[in-house]
Amino acid sequence: MPDSFPPPDTVHPVRLADGATHPGTVFLKPVIDHPRIEVGDYTYASAHEPPEDWASRLAPYLYPFSPERLILGRFCQIADGASFITASANHRYDGISSFPFAIFAGPPADRPSLPGPGPDTEVGHDVWIGAAATILPGARIGSGAIIGAGAVVSGDVPPYAIMAGNPARVVRHRFDANTVARILALAWWDWPITHILSNEAAICGGDIAALEAAAP
Repeated sequence: MPDSFPPPDTVHPVRLADGATHPGTVFLKPVIDHPRIEVGDYTYASAHEPPEDWASRLAPYLYPFSPERLILGRFCQIADGASFITASANHRYDGISSFPFAIFAGPPADRPSLPGPGPDTEVGHDVWIGAAATILPGARIGSGAIIGAGAVVSGDVPPYAIMAGNPARVVRHRFDANTVARILALAWWDWPITHILSNEAAICGGDIAALEAAAP
């Protein structure tokens, strides 16, 4: 592994030409200490104005007592302004009023104005989430997907799909179904980091046979 490649517990992994680190880019795993957020190694986020609390910047409605979780895989890339609107942001809308009376009457409890627990939000591996994208409660984004800037995503996103718009739609698939299945079976994100870096060209190229040949 190149000496310059940062380990996954590095807070600021981008080093500038003058030797300083870039304060607006962080590996999320070492900077998020939240009981309802799981982050894989090497997943990073960037911000033009870095927050003190990355968990609340990314998932402002996910509280320590929330029943749902936010799960981010390995090697994900999250651009400035992207946010996850998790299930605890929801109001009831199946009745006459959506007003959350319970939150103004002391600690939230099992009251009629609160919705039931919502689903987890899950992001696979090697997902690129563009600037100001919004991921809605319960979204499940497949590995290798690309979420366009400003997209509003809900539901299931297929692996290696490119999503854009509001509501987000599949613009195209990055690879055909057979190639996607072969990449998912390889799961390169689970390889040792030394082997990943040694095979950077195969991982970032479009030759699936070359990637399969590189598998440890």
